[in-house]
Amino acid sequence: MPDPSNEALTVAVTGASGALGQALLRRWHRRGARLIALTHSPAPLQLAGPDGQPIPLRQVHWQVGQEAALDSLLEEVDLLVINHGINVHGDGGAEATGRSLEVNALSAWRLLELFAVVVQRREPLERDGRRRPEVWVNTSEAEIQPAVSPLYEISKRLLGQLLSLRAPALAPTLRLRRLVLGPFRSALNPVGVMGADWVAGEILRQADWNCSLIIVTPNPLTFVLMPLATLTRWAYMSLLLRR
Repeated sequence: MPDPSNEALTVAVTGASGALGQALLRRWHRRGARLIALTHSPAPLQLAGPDGQPIPLRQVHWQVGQEAALDSLLEEVDLLVINHGINVHGDGGAEATGRSLEVNALSAWRLLELFAVVVQRREPLERDGRRRPEVWVNTSEAEIQPAVSPLYEISKRLLGQLLSLRAPALAPTLRLRRLVLGPFRSALNPVGVMGADWVAGEILRQADWNCSLIIVTPNPLTFVLMPLATLTRWAYMSLLLRR
């Protein structure tokens, strides 16, 4: 049954045609949220619920580098899940490097900043009457652990650093949650050990616990190293950055 507390919530998910994106959309549908699927593929995205009925969603086609085109759409959004990414595996060429940095890190950073501007632009009374906007950023376990893909690791680490850098300034405007996920089965990682639907359920469960750092992985080291990494970055940047 839909959760009445989420009936007015509008959730937008990038990378919506991927395994985790689809799983998150299904999970939010069960909670009664309105869904916006942001995809790079123009192919229609058709999802079915547990009862086999089509899930109502709005699919929006967009491209990396054209984040500004989503400005008006983000006016409607209460929760933005930044989930898109690529994995070039062993390719270390100049083109692969540029694509990995652009898709996995810089595009996500631009969307984060754009959504913050959109939220600040909303009328104060409208902001007061709505749930505090949130951004969930999938940085991946590759932010601190080997992923057998050097450029994936580098780009995800850059995204994690950018999120740590900007989080204090954006916190008054947005609720930020970092998704640190281990290997789940998807087109990017067909040999992942976790199912995408299970991972999506764990993400929402930890969000219900009010966690800002959401970790879903079979690797126990990540539960130790990731909090230490985020705390260390926060302390370092707090000392060096001007207020």
